Amino acid sequence: MGMQMGSSTGMVIFAAAVISLALVFYTIGVFAERRSGTLKPKHLALFWTGFVFDTTGTTIMTLVANTNTGAGSQLHAITGGLALSLMLFHAVWATVVVIRGNDRSRSNFHRLSICVWLFWLIPYTIGALIGMPMFHLSDSMALTAAVAVVLVLGIFFCLKANKVRLHR
Repeated sequence: MGMQMGSSTGMVIFAAAVISLALVFYTIGVFAERRSGTLKPKHLALFWTGFVFDTTGTTIMTLVANTNTGAGSQLHAITGGLALSLMLFHAVWATVVVIRGNDRSRSNFHRLSICVWLFWLIPYTIGALIGMPMFHLSDSMALTAAVAVVLVLGIFFCLKANKVRLHR
């Protein structure tokens, strides 16, 4: 028994909202950890919550795409799968670091966090761009735009981390 078109639209909207909650929780976790200077159990909770929301939203999107044969972007599916795998690795590694209690590992963990967060933004942005019908972007155009956004953010955070000031 397949979904009707109206219900699939509702499911896509629901899934997008759930994935956006993943963005909120994961972003708060990454930047709270970065700001505190050390990995804490509350950050773990935020990472795992983001992962659960992303997995849930992605599962719903996959079901809708499979129901609407031919729907969906292979690029988005591949980058999204890689991002979920990285999020899982990140959350598991964070758990190991907290359990081991090594202060140096806990204080350096934010480097991994920001890299995973930046990569995660690529499929999130691709999905947002492809999902907006007013843009009519191809996979390659959405990937180019997503990578550009992530590169700008990455450069910004590298500059900020190194305390480099841009002068006018």
